[in-house]
Amino acid sequence: MKNNPLPLRERPIDIFFIVIFALFIVTSGIADLIPTLGIEMSPDSPNFLARANYNYAYGTDPLFLHTAEHPAPIWMRFVTGLSAFVYPIFYVGFILAAVKGWNGIQVPAVMYATSISVITGIVVFGVEFFGEPQWRCQNVPKFLSLNLPYVLIPLLLLLRMRKEKPFNRKF
Repeated sequence: MKNNPLPLRERPIDIFFIVIFALFIVTSGIADLIPTLGIEMSPDSPNFLARANYNYAYGTDPLFLHTAEHPAPIWMRFVTGLSAFVYPIFYVGFILAAVKGWNGIQVPAVMYATSISVITGIVVFGVEFFGEPQWRCQNVPKFLSLNLPYVLIPLLLLLRMRKEKPFNRKF
């Protein structure tokens, strides 16, 4: 295998990841910061992000909803905290690595993809679909349309990172 990475224009899958992870940086800040910091969500909150999160969670995702009457479980705040403060560091690192062709991101990418797939795909989805009734998802299509990418994209990244020197090949 050659030692030089392919130019980014020859790696469309990496361009896809760059775009997705740039979006994930934004969505992590918009969605996961509010419950992590314990900011109450309500339809009349003066905080725009708290109102937006309430509009998503109310009637859809009671596990994510954080109100005075219905606080999110503390463990869920740890999950959203990872998304708000830890995963964005990886997203920035991956974007830089993909643009520059730095294959050293492979191990952190596998760690990230495994972590988020297990935490979100097994733990959170498990509670949302099979957990206590008060935490179960109430609007499956809406929930899956907004949350499934956070499981599927990391699994796709695992496929991308499955072989040595991922940026030296198209896929």
